[in-house]
Amino acid sequence: MGEPHSLKPVVLLNEVFPGDTNSMNTLYGGRLMSIMDTAAGMVSSKFAHSEFVTISIDALKFRRPAYQGDVIRTTARVVWTSPHTAGVHVVSCRLSRSEWEGEEICSGFFFMCAVDSEMRPTEIPQFTPSTDEENDLWDRAQAARNAMG
Repeated sequence: MGEPHSLKPVVLLNEVFPGDTNSMNTLYGGRLMSIMDTAAGMVSSKFAHSEFVTISIDALKFRRPAYQGDVIRTTARVVWTSPHTAGVHVVSCRLSRSEWEGEEICSGFFFMCAVDSEMRPTEIPQFTPSTDEENDLWDRAQAARNAMG
């Protein structure tokens, strides 16, 4: 299958608008999941130059709220692979406009399957961890995948 086309992360910036918030002016969890899923799909496609669909999401950990007017920075990178699947670690941070410092609000693993035009799984390049951090994320992704059955 060859080498991955890119190991670089994808970073998305999204502003939290009034329509994205609940009665407490905090970002809906489902809206954040959608942003994170989009980033996971983009980085998978960048990694393998294939189309991907979401097959599972590890339990997301919502740590803090984001508020109307915040900017959400979402970073996604492929950290695990199997023959057809990319495991993507996604981290979202809120950035206040007054400080522009990132504060993590949610993270988790998204598992994306490469598919052809008829939605059949296709093979992808394989990721090989080479640093301690990459090995740790590989192990965490593998544990999350195993826990899903």
